[in-house]
Amino acid sequence: MNKLDYDRALFYTHRSEWDNLLILMVRTTDQFLSKKIEHFLHAYNFERDYSVIETKLYSLLRYIDHANETFEQSPNEIPMYSLS
Repeated sequence: MNKLDYDRALFYTHRSEWDNLLILMVRTTDQFLSKKIEHFLHAYNFERDYSVIETKLYSLLRYIDHANETFEQSPNEIPMYSLS
């Protein structure tokens, strides 16, 4: 997994850069991210009900947030807590 993919997905979504989001969908190695992007872009282009588009967008954003929170820290970073 590449944390940069999640940052790019968030940036492209925020800026409404759908072409770049589509390219990211094809190039990322994270299959869940790719599928979330695919579902959102399909809803954005073909769905007439705005609530469906909104649901797909929030699903994509929740996944990006979850992936960023669970991403492994680099060894040089100080952990927020320690179990020992």
